[in-house]
Amino acid sequence: MSADLPLVRRLEAMGLRAWPAKNVLYDGAWQLRLTAGHPSKRLNSLSVLDQSDISDIEIRFEKARRHYAAFGRPLLVRETPLTPTALVEYLTAEAAEPFDTTVVMTLELDTFQPDEGVELLPSQDVGRFVGAALKVNPVADLTRAGLAEVITAIKPAHGFFIREQDDGEPVAAGLCVHDFDMAGIEALAVAPQMRRTGHGRKLTTGMLRWLKSRGARTVWLQVTESNAAALSLYRSFGFTEAYRYRYWREKADT
Repeated sequence: MSADLPLVRRLEAMGLRAWPAKNVLYDGAWQLRLTAGHPSKRLNSLSVLDQSDISDIEIRFEKARRHYAAFGRPLLVRETPLTPTALVEYLTAEAAEPFDTTVVMTLELDTFQPDEGVELLPSQDVGRFVGAALKVNPVADLTRAGLAEVITAIKPAHGFFIREQDDGEPVAAGLCVHDFDMAGIEALAVAPQMRRTGHGRKLTTGMLRWLKSRGARTVWLQVTESNAAALSLYRSFGFTEAYRYRYWREKADT
């Protein structure tokens, strides 16, 4: 499907603010994101934000490689509908390989009718959210300090949502970021042993209800293409695909 490029540009901008990298370096429209304390590919990859910025690709690619190597990171390229075709052709010629496709989805909130009796109020306690998020979805090489660094850097209005058992054990957690008339849902996860028990639906419903009450009109989120259960859940709410992105990595020498 062909992407709505103005919408893609806006969603990309929203995504950058909702999940901010520690360091961002620009080379024209080439954006190099780096976050030493968090292993997320979104926070540690190169994106090109203008299809026309194709000058000196080979030279700039090598500069980018050296930039990431200086921090002990491999060069990952995040390909979106804004990525120049010439850069994709260059990656292909260099025998780089694509991996990990993500689906970006949107929902117009005027179509969302919240279930009766489902109401969640967000927390503003960063420490509590970080602890819950890592409990339900442990990420290799990610520490509490690393996640907290990203969370505390979020500038737009945001709220933390946590579902817990009676004993206080977290079973699901997620983050809402309200930015102008749009809002993003980030880091939504359900503990593995509690999946397919309704917690994801209840948490999502509560988050959407809160965002609608704040006046948000459009909600977006990102989900890995391989996560069939999450895709099914979000489609049941009326979310539809806006575009996809994927990463490229250089093949290891053999």
